[in-house]
Amino acid sequence: MLKKLKGIRFQMMRTELYIIYFSLLVISLISFFTYSVFKPEWLYLEAIFFLLIMNIVIMTPVGLYVIYKQTKYIKDRLHAFSIFVSMLQQGKYSAKLFLEESEDELDNFTEELNDLANKMKDQVNTLQRLADEKSEYAQQAHIAATMEERQRLARDLHDAVSQQLFALTMMSQATVKLIDQKPTKAKEQIMEISEMALQAQNEMRALLLHLRPIYLSGEPLHEGIVRLIEELKKKSTLHFDLDIDEIELSQSKEEHIFRMVQEALSNILRHANAQNVKVELKNRDQEIFIHIDDDGVGFKANEQLEQKTSYGLKTMKERCEEIGGTLRIKSQEGQGTYIDIRIPK
Repeated sequence: MLKKLKGIRFQMMRTELYIIYFSLLVISLISFFTYSVFKPEWLYLEAIFFLLIMNIVIMTPVGLYVIYKQTKYIKDRLHAFSIFVSMLQQGKYSAKLFLEESEDELDNFTEELNDLANKMKDQVNTLQRLADEKSEYAQQAHIAATMEERQRLARDLHDAVSQQLFALTMMSQATVKLIDQKPTKAKEQIMEISEMALQAQNEMRALLLHLRPIYLSGEPLHEGIVRLIEELKKKSTLHFDLDIDEIELSQSKEEHIFRMVQEALSNILRHANAQNVKVELKNRDQEIFIHIDDDGVGFKANEQLEQKTSYGLKTMKERCEEIGGTLRIKSQEGQGTYIDIRIPK
């Protein structure tokens, strides 16, 4: 109740009362001055008090009623501004305010807010376009790196494994000739051959490790997330509740969203000590909505985001902002963690 009395509407009502009572004070001073100095026959002291009382009784409720009705328009406009700003904070940059055509300051403010929303929408589109271009450049860099890696692997195969296999062939042929003549020497060479074969096998395993496919390569986002969760089920006792829509997005958006989900699930697996995890990926009219929550131990979200060591949370926030989205993390110790991500289309 006290908060409402501090609103702009009631401030204007108090101002109206100040004006009424100040005007009555001026009238009363003039009346008493006229009565005391000029003493006209038509002016009585009782009439002055009667006039002042009647003005107070009539003007106070009438003035309050008039200003209360007139400020309803201002209150409604300010409420519309507040809702509009909240929608912008949620990433709904296509929202618009309607002009009242009253040609007052509030209409000018309305036009400026609409212009601001258009600029924010353009900036989001620019960010997403830059993210797409960055993804294309990253893909070109990846192709170049792949070619370079293939050349390196070819050199390693030639310099390491190929030469070891050639040495094994020569030593095995020489050992065959020594088996009957020098069995002790042949045994030593066979042991050396065994060690060289083991070394070649280790070299081959190390090379094959570089050839593992990149996750989410060539598959849709929803399939990549489901596949990631299936992998986590094998490595943990977490129970997952999934609600995932099929969504077609640009490669850069899919990569950013997947990495954010991956980081969130990784944090749950390492730190939350949770039993149940809920993952939602919803395709809405103007945005992509991702919600992840768990029933773990929770943490103080504000403190974690401010700490320099919270690289995972900061990386999620940076990835989200890079494609024009908003990320909100709600968590309290002992009450689990809730993550909401909104990405405009």
